[in-house]
Amino acid sequence: MMPFRRFQIHQPQNLQEAAEMLAHHGDSGRLYAGGTELLLAMRHDLLRYEHLIDVKTIPGITDIEVKGSELHIGAAVTHRAIERSPVVREALPVFSDMAGQVANVRVRATGTLGGNLCFAEPHSDPATLLLALGGQVVVRGKSGERVLSMDELLVGAYETSLAEDDVMVGVRVPILAPNQRTAYLKFQVHERPLLGLALHLVLSAGGQEIQEARVAVGCVSPKPCRSSKAEELLAAPVAGAKQQITAAADLLADEAELVDDLEGGADYKRHLIGVLLERALTQALA
Repeated sequence: MMPFRRFQIHQPQNLQEAAEMLAHHGDSGRLYAGGTELLLAMRHDLLRYEHLIDVKTIPGITDIEVKGSELHIGAAVTHRAIERSPVVREALPVFSDMAGQVANVRVRATGTLGGNLCFAEPHSDPATLLLALGGQVVVRGKSGERVLSMDELLVGAYETSLAEDDVMVGVRVPILAPNQRTAYLKFQVHERPLLGLALHLVLSAGGQEIQEARVAVGCVSPKPCRSSKAEELLAAPVAGAKQQITAAADLLADEAELVDDLEGGADYKRHLIGVLLERALTQALA
C-alpha cells in the first residue's frame, strides 16, 4: 500500500465557489464528500489529486425534502441518512430499503449519494434503482444549472458526462402514485453486489394489468441498463406478464452484454437475472 501523496482540502462556501474551484484546479482537483472510494483509490495511487474540494459544508446539499410530487435528496446526504430518514421512508420506502443494502454500515455512514453517482462505480445500487424510477440529477457549473437523466449522466464504468466544473447538487426522484409499484433486489458476495435489479410497474385501476414496466439491471455491465423489449413483454395482463418472465429476463441479459469474469460466468448471471426478475415481480405485485 502506497502512502498518501500530499493534497490540500478546500471548503467552498457555496456551489458557485465550488464550481469555480473545480475549473481553476482542473485535472489536479476533485470534489470530496464521503471519500469512501476516492480516498481508497488515492491510497493505492490509482488516482492522484493535489486539491480536494469538500462540499459537505455547502448549505442545502445535505437536505432531504419532498417538493410537489418529487423527493429531493442532496448530493452530500449519506446512505445511512437516507436509510434512516422518515421523509424517505414515507415518500419512497423502496429507496430507503435500497440504501440500507449498500455495502456495510461503516460505508453507509460516510459514503454519499452524490459521491456514489459521480464515481460511476459499475456496482452501484442507487444508480440501478434511479434508472428504473426515472430519477434525475441536478448539476451546477460556472455557466448555470441543468438536469440530467441517469442515462445522460452515466457514460460507462467510472465515467460520467459531468463537465470539469460541474458540481452535483442533488437527486430528484418521482414519488410513486397509488397505482405504481417498485421493487429492488440484489445478490451479493462479501458486501459486493454481483447483481442488482430494479422493477417499476404502473398498474391498471383494478390492478389486473401492467400498463407500463421499467426494469433495470446493474453490476453486470459497465453501467446500469434497461431493455425496452423486455419492458414491452411485461406490459401485459398480470397473468401474461408472469408467463413472460423467462423471455423478458433473456432480453434484459442480452441488453447487458454479460461477460465471464471473476465474479461469475455469463450463464450464471443470466440465470440470476431470471430469478431476481421473477422475485421482483412477485414482490412488486404484492
